[in-house]
Amino acid sequence: MADLDELWDFDDAVASEARFRAAVAAGIEGGDLGAAAEARTQLARAVGLQGRFEEGHAILDEVEAADAAQGVGDRIRVRARLERGRLYRSAEAEADSVGPFLEAWGLASTLGEDGLAVDAAHMLALVEAPPGADEWHRRALALADTSPQPAARRWRASLWNNIGWARLEGGDRAGALTAFETALAARRERGGVKEIRIAEWSVGRALRALGRDEEALTVQLRVAAERTAAGDRDDGYGAEEIGECLLALGQEALARPHLARAAELLAADPWLAEHEPERLARLRSLGRPG
Repeated sequence: MADLDELWDFDDAVASEARFRAAVAAGIEGGDLGAAAEARTQLARAVGLQGRFEEGHAILDEVEAADAAQGVGDRIRVRARLERGRLYRSAEAEADSVGPFLEAWGLASTLGEDGLAVDAAHMLALVEAPPGADEWHRRALALADTSPQPAARRWRASLWNNIGWARLEGGDRAGALTAFETALAARRERGGVKEIRIAEWSVGRALRALGRDEEALTVQLRVAAERTAAGDRDDGYGAEEIGECLLALGQEALARPHLARAAELLAADPWLAEHEPERLARLRSLGRPG
């Protein structure tokens, strides 16, 4: 299924699940069991993004059972290992994810499936598998930069985005800005409007980290205006950054409604509510009328 990845909408896992279920059914109906098996790997990912981890693993078990019975093909084996690893990582069992990701990297590299190999390397960087995130990012970028395969080259923006966040969290603020600017340039080459907007937001975030608050505010206001013009809603992160920039500039009264809005929107994110309650509490406190 050359166009399998095009069925994804990562902003809507439920709709993606429905499309992959249809793809599985179409493969079975058409007698293409390999296509059905490959679609199942992405179905497992879609249900995993909804927190249904056991169901996702059961779907991958079906793929492995089909492989044992009649073989499903090496590419599908790579996808199955990738999605097994992602299910473990999403369930916060990162130690269990390393083995499947390493297997996916090794097999994809041997097969010359550069796009899947870059995917595996970038996941190994995210879980900080030995020999470390920096080395896995280096391997992923080296392949994405040199591969003639579009499936590998399209990873460049995501990789630089991940590197930017790793640098920011590690205290390398200038390095983070450079990485985010590189990611933005890559997005402008081949990204969609939403992806470009997210990349611009990240540049603004790094500018604020560097204390360049007026520049950061200009970026975030432009991103917000573009989002509004496109009819897209703020997920809370835009309002948060605008509020933080105004706060850093000493404009507390102007910052309050943005921070209050950010607290309201971000509280709807279950992961954030569970893992960063202090962040939400701070936004609520700062957003209260003075």
